[in-house]
Amino acid sequence: MSMSADEVRQALHELGDLRYAAGDLDDALRRIVTATHQLFAVDGAGLMLIDPDQLLRNVADSDERIGHLEELQIEHGEGPCIDAFDDKELIHAADLGAEKRWPKFSPAAVDRGLRAVLASPIPYNQMAIGVVTVFSTSEQRGELADQLQRALDARVVIEQAKGALVARDGISAGEAFEQMRRRARAERRRVVEIAREIMITARRT
Repeated sequence: MSMSADEVRQALHELGDLRYAAGDLDDALRRIVTATHQLFAVDGAGLMLIDPDQLLRNVADSDERIGHLEELQIEHGEGPCIDAFDDKELIHAADLGAEKRWPKFSPAAVDRGLRAVLASPIPYNQMAIGVVTVFSTSEQRGELADQLQRALDARVVIEQAKGALVARDGISAGEAFEQMRRRARAERRRVVEIAREIMITARRT
């Protein structure tokens, strides 16, 4: 199912609002999963984060099917989330019906009508602090992986540019992002394009 431009903007707005919003953490996590679910037009999404013992825990999911699959991975220590977290890279399975890497997870996913999965580690300071996962009821041939990778790459550049502005101008991270966003609006460009230019300038100085 494809999304309209308005639906994409709304999903991105949901994620943007969470950056500086106060409120309940559980609600914020649920909103992240909902926005991810909408933004990538998938059939399910889940979010796992590490606990104080550095073990993955399911913290939010789009529906009961995904919650069961996240818990199954924790219980058996296998699955795309486990691999994405351990290897710190995108893990993708285009056809879970033929997938042999996860003998307990794959049949359970297929039984729930899910045929493809993409798991991405959540990076922080050269570590992984969790995993976001999206599922599809149809086989995928790389489009979803490419889409999510582009979004993650853009986020990394934006975070780097924020850090550069904080160091250069002595402002807060929130002020740095607002500065980039105002410039992007004024020039009718994407924030990630502004961020790339900031990083090019920062490397030259």
